[in-house]
Amino acid sequence: MARTVLEAAPSMPALFARAVATARGRGGDLPDTRLARTGVRVEAADLAAYDRVCGFPLADTLPPTHPHVLTFPLQLALMSDRSFPLALPGLVHVRNRVEVLRPVQADEALDLEVWAERFARHPRGATVDLCASVSAGGAEVWRSRSTYLARGARAPEGAPGSDLDLAVGDLARPVATWRVPDDAGRRYARVSGDVNPIHLSGLTAKAFGFKRAIAHGMWVKARALATLTGRLPDAMTVDVVFRKPLLLPSTVTLSTAAVGGGWDLAVRNARSGAEHLLGTVRPR
Repeated sequence: MARTVLEAAPSMPALFARAVATARGRGGDLPDTRLARTGVRVEAADLAAYDRVCGFPLADTLPPTHPHVLTFPLQLALMSDRSFPLALPGLVHVRNRVEVLRPVQADEALDLEVWAERFARHPRGATVDLCASVSAGGAEVWRSRSTYLARGARAPEGAPGSDLDLAVGDLARPVATWRVPDDAGRRYARVSGDVNPIHLSGLTAKAFGFKRAIAHGMWVKARALATLTGRLPDAMTVDVVFRKPLLLPSTVTLSTAAVGGGWDLAVRNARSGAEHLLGTVRPR
């Protein structure tokens, strides 16, 4: 597998523009490529802005979802490259699994690496997993797997089926209600760099088949975990599936249940009860 080390984070607006320009005519198998960066340090002001948007308190350790914003530009560089078989515009994030191997200090120098794997069949198209690993001092401290759905696409012959099942317990009683404003996507885009048009405005979202702009799945996940601050294991696996897109603006509820030293959780529409996110938190 080829490994390329980048000197700096790529420009995500430029990558999205390239992905739109080269969306047609893609196909084939996944590229045998890894992208990496070394010695990455988190800027204190950037971390504070992320914490404010997602609801985390300021702390000396990174929130469990924060390394995703460090590795996502590399994943986007993979997906926007012409060798990637699926067109990036319209890809939908349908599952995310994060493993925190130990608390990551905010001032640590981090090494990042990303790659794509598991091209799979789905009833509505095809899915692919974008994987990431973060290391400090030569030891892995965090890893993730993000599954994206390309509606209408076809996986290669003999590809496995997608694995999007996640079991949670009875989560009938809401413990919190949030009013998610219409600028939630733009606010998260400013701190994460994820400027996918489906999150920024109703006009740009409609171009990709959505009624209104939709919230970033990783913001919904982060907002739910922020509610559990102080009650999360130091080392944990946080696995979520993103069900119906969370249209902006919306009012949603969070339901949680303590399970085995961790949590089950659900984010639902406050009026219809439609599920936006189901997830589990388990100690490692």
